[in-house]
Amino acid sequence: MKTQDSARWAFICLFLLGIILPTCVEAQEPKPLRIIAFGGHPDDCEVRAAGVASMWAAMGHKVKFVSVTNGDIGHYAMAGGPLALTRKAEIEDCRDILGIEETVMLDNHDGELMPTLENRKIIARLIRDWQADIVLGPRSNDYHPDHRYTAILVQDAAFMVTVPFFTPTVPRVEKNPVFLYYYDHFQRPYPFEPDIAVDIGPVGDQKYGCMAALRSQFSDWNAWLAGYHDQVPQEEEARKTWIREHFQTRDAHVADTYRDLLIQYYGEERGNAIEFAEAFEISEYGSQPTPEELRALFPFFDEPSE
Repeated sequence: MKTQDSARWAFICLFLLGIILPTCVEAQEPKPLRIIAFGGHPDDCEVRAAGVASMWAAMGHKVKFVSVTNGDIGHYAMAGGPLALTRKAEIEDCRDILGIEETVMLDNHDGELMPTLENRKIIARLIRDWQADIVLGPRSNDYHPDHRYTAILVQDAAFMVTVPFFTPTVPRVEKNPVFLYYYDHFQRPYPFEPDIAVDIGPVGDQKYGCMAALRSQFSDWNAWLAGYHDQVPQEEEARKTWIREHFQTRDAHVADTYRDLLIQYYGEERGNAIEFAEAFEISEYGSQPTPEELRALFPFFDEPSE
């Protein structure tokens, strides 16, 4: 009888362990980070953050890109609905190339974005709906009004996303996200001062494949606007190579400019060897992460900084 009781209790214990242990292990697994990036046009997020977005996505974190305008005048030969649809298809191709969760294009006309209350509410709802840990966006000193007003709208939403009765139909964020600025080269009123720089060389195929997918912009519009449209190869593989080299030059400049920061995060040997980088500055709005918290938000580094 005692043997049967012991066997019965052993079975019950094993049964309960089979339920409890997986639950405990699952509870201990860290939640994926949730990142939302804003850009003025359907290419801005991709240019500034495609590398880190692809790296986050590969690690299972959730990334969403938002174009605040539909880009419907950014071309020399077409405009309106046909161009907006073209650009929407391009960023959807980028979403698939980068492996990110979502990409969204808001229906504001290119060149006409204004920092209105309604637009502020739209941005706040997007951040709250995503329950973002990180919000990426441009700085407000920029040549393009859509870039400037995207920056202002994100900044204006930065505190309001924590306020329960602002856009009350979407639950507030319990903790204010960390707001980060993309790299830019503007000097006034003060230059970009990054807090983190990331080696994007390992995801070059994803980033530069995305740049090539944004054909209406980087093979057509920007090339035409800057007077080198005739230099873009017509053959598809040659065009992709040309686009890759163009953006590698840009990302190499970031790596060279912020070499000391790369060394801080990667150590001297690897930091000096990095060819291509993306860099980000912590905004004065939102949560202010410690160095350890910042590293946790960018979980790409093997060794702690010195």
